[in-house]
Amino acid sequence: MATGAIGISIANPTDLVKVRMQNQGKLPPAERPYKNSIDCYKQTYTKAGVTGFWVGWAPNVARNSVINAAELASYDQFKQLCLAVGMSEGLIMHIACAFGAGFVACICGSPVDVMKTRIMSRKPGDGQSVVGLISSMLAKEGPLAFYKGFTSQLMRLGSWNVVMFVTLEQIKNFFTPHEGPMFKH
Repeated sequence: MATGAIGISIANPTDLVKVRMQNQGKLPPAERPYKNSIDCYKQTYTKAGVTGFWVGWAPNVARNSVINAAELASYDQFKQLCLAVGMSEGLIMHIACAFGAGFVACICGSPVDVMKTRIMSRKPGDGQSVVGLISSMLAKEGPLAFYKGFTSQLMRLGSWNVVMFVTLEQIKNFFTPHEGPMFKH
């Protein structure tokens, strides 16, 4: 969880600008507040100073912490389950477990991710509390609102986890004495 918190604490300004640029894509061109990402950085600084770049920081830390913890813990659990049912250690198992870990990370992290995005894309000065935002979402959109974009998130996190965990397994294999090819089938 700490790695997720530290990483996003540094990256929050870039994530904030990304969310704002994506959000303005829903608006007609004449109503878009930013010309480009540099303009978004400039306007954020002008309107809110340096601290404006950390709008949504707390839910962003929560999101990254939850997702990191969920994917790391579930990957190992999936590996144990696969080994317990007789699946052999190797590339196929690593890919399946990694994608499964991405699924668990999305289930756990999506509500916090949606909240983070909503907070970051609010208009400056919108002082609605997080509790108010959650209540409003539940009343107007229902509980599935917290899973908007789930498929896209799964494809992103699932593929990221496949790359990350397969790479990790190959690095572990490199440093562990073993017989046979590095990519076991």
